[in-house]
Amino acid sequence: MLYRKYRPQTFNEVVGQQHVVQTLRGALTSGRVSHAYLFCGPRGTGKTTLARLLAKSLNCEKRTKEGDCDDSCGACLAVNNNNSLDLIEIDAASNRGIDEIRNLKESALVAAPGGKYKIFIIDEVHMLTKDAFNALLKILEEPPAHVVFVLATTEPHKMLPTVLSRVQRFDFKRLTPKEIDGKLKGMLKLEGIVVDPEGIMAIAMSSDGALRDAEVSLSKVIASHDWKTQISVDDVYNSLGLIPLNYYPEFLGYLATGNKSLALDFVNKAYSSGVDVGQFASGFVEYLRRILMHTINPSVLVSVGEELLDQDLKLVSTYSQALTQQQLIRMMNVFVSAKEGIKSSPIPQLPLELAVLEILG
Repeated sequence: MLYRKYRPQTFNEVVGQQHVVQTLRGALTSGRVSHAYLFCGPRGTGKTTLARLLAKSLNCEKRTKEGDCDDSCGACLAVNNNNSLDLIEIDAASNRGIDEIRNLKESALVAAPGGKYKIFIIDEVHMLTKDAFNALLKILEEPPAHVVFVLATTEPHKMLPTVLSRVQRFDFKRLTPKEIDGKLKGMLKLEGIVVDPEGIMAIAMSSDGALRDAEVSLSKVIASHDWKTQISVDDVYNSLGLIPLNYYPEFLGYLATGNKSLALDFVNKAYSSGVDVGQFASGFVEYLRRILMHTINPSVLVSVGEELLDQDLKLVSTYSQALTQQQLIRMMNVFVSAKEGIKSSPIPQLPLELAVLEILG
């Protein structure tokens, strides 16, 4: 899997989450390392990766002045090879009881074999039982000086407030499509594989900010076409069942110009070609939202990494008179309703057809 092969081995290799990297580097260089951290955020955004990088840097024998590990000393190589005695990783989804936390407490009392820090990474920590959380709280209240805990979760709201009050919290952000696109292109260059740029961007945009999901999708595409020297955008769409990026601007063009016949024909052709109409409705609403935000203030989209593609910007410019903010809002409401109607419709494409007729009259 590409996500394992190209997992960042130093802070410099991390994509996104610079607010977390900068703070951890500051703690490492100043020596003010907390005894417990909480990494929370969406899946696939680097929580476990950064936890392992923190563990490497804490015990690195040749740590740089910027706080990064050298990735070549014995301690670093042991973490890379998953045989470090100073790093204990626990999956709370399958080890969620009080007995497991008691065993953890006993282990924490023993000095680190390497002589520096013993790091415990507890993934999906919100899955712990109430009794296990209370036992963990006891350790966090009086931790041994040589122990550092890194708790990782996608659902911090499920954790006890008393535990939250004893950790240094970092909220991980979804990566932008541009960040993911750049990472995937770098991996492909190292692999010597050529994939159509539109296909790479389609993977990036479909991953919902989760770099790991994008890397898994790219691995699937490559495995499905390993006999090819070049992978086309159609290969990407067909392998992953993605909706082509040009579908949304094309459909919106028919609505903006009031072309009822072509809009209805588009819906039926899309359905006949195997497009999931529910997925299309959701994607189209999201597309309209980005255009609406752009018409209000383009910098809003830029700030969250959701800039429109070049062809989308041309469409907004072309139909700037036809697509008022009120019309965009009305379209969004109509297609949100259509998305809900698809779930119970005896004819899958019917709610989309009705949405076209409602908008164009």
